[in-house]
Amino acid sequence: MTWEVLDTWIVVIGALCAAGCALPGAILVLRRMSLMGDAISHTVLPGIAIAFLITGSRDPAAMLFGAVVVGLVTAFLVQAIHSLGRVEVGASMGIVFTVLFALGLVLMRLAVDHVDIDPDCVLYGAIEFAWFDQVRFLGFDVPRGFVINGFMCIVNALIILVFYKEFKITSFDAQLAKSQGIRPAWMHYLLMTMTAATAVTAFETVGSILVVAMFIVPAATAYLLTDRYGVLLFLSVGIAMIGSVIGHIGAITIPLWFGFSGTSTAGAMAVAIGVLFGIAWIGSPKHGLLIRAWHRIAVRLHVIEEDVLGILWRLEERKLAAIQSEQIAHAIGSAPYLVRMSLRHLKKDGRIELENNRWSLTEAGRSEATALIRTHRLWEVYLDTHFPQDQHQLHQAASRLEHVTTESMQSALGDAREDPHGSNVPNAKDDQSE
Repeated sequence: MTWEVLDTWIVVIGALCAAGCALPGAILVLRRMSLMGDAISHTVLPGIAIAFLITGSRDPAAMLFGAVVVGLVTAFLVQAIHSLGRVEVGASMGIVFTVLFALGLVLMRLAVDHVDIDPDCVLYGAIEFAWFDQVRFLGFDVPRGFVINGFMCIVNALIILVFYKEFKITSFDAQLAKSQGIRPAWMHYLLMTMTAATAVTAFETVGSILVVAMFIVPAATAYLLTDRYGVLLFLSVGIAMIGSVIGHIGAITIPLWFGFSGTSTAGAMAVAIGVLFGIAWIGSPKHGLLIRAWHRIAVRLHVIEEDVLGILWRLEERKLAAIQSEQIAHAIGSAPYLVRMSLRHLKKDGRIELENNRWSLTEAGRSEATALIRTHRLWEVYLDTHFPQDQHQLHQAASRLEHVTTESMQSALGDAREDPHGSNVPNAKDDQSE
């Protein structure tokens, strides 16, 4: 890989563009308005096309004004169709999005004949050529994309900093915001203005299609990693910038492995951010697939452990001999390897012991099993009293409820001396060995 000054500027411009998009995108994700970011990033296209047709130039101010106006019109139309037309909000977004985007494509074809503009640049971006379009800034010649995207990123950061509390309250509780004198509608349209303006500045960098990834994916990734509002904003920006760097490096290296000369840097940046989302989706310490799978396994093992204690307690109650691992697995109806794991853990904790290849309760295990059986039989009494059913159903229902009973639920079950099957309900301190 050969790294030149051109590559540095591509990464810097891409990082600024992604960071600028990630700031309003984080609030959109918090408000569950991700589709609105998608809609606005596409529907500002007719605003840009109209600005081209009217001014006959690519004047940034005209582009920004036209896009912001259409972006606000989009938000207004979505709300109007949803409220007045009684159309589901997702459907109203789809209606406005598709119609205005199609109108934008038609107007873009008209603009091509009058203005020097490449429709592919608007749709897919041209960050690779950003270096060649330079302007004078603070005495230096720098790419225009650096100035535009950097300015938009700073503006978005300042707006969120100034209205930090207002965005936070209106995102989580609009009624509380109203009670404190904050107008949620104003914050909503300010967010829509930020989204529209940011989409315009990002067009020449990543285009109107890939900008959706810049708006939503970094924020969605951060959402998996934190539950704090401020941290979410910082993580969204950081993930967006890291994805931009990784994306460009991947764009100039990975295609060479397969014999290609290169690929779209903007697309590679979006893919890189998507990969970061996939990593967070799998490995998030709180919401990731791995931790959720582990929690499910841990809960399953906990249930099996309690079932093992319950079976051994009932054997002692009936004065029957201890049983082997295979017999326990058959009685519980669980996978043998899970039962073996549970038995090892119970033995390690000193709740059961193995003698002559047969399992029995220790004093600690017997005490825990007694409390479990008591809960089970009290549930049977409670269900039989309030929700009469046959005895088999009572046992099955109680077998599930005994594993999720809290202290408050336990106190609500009351007391009883005998369950519906005629078995004694043990006291918590009963000892079967006596």
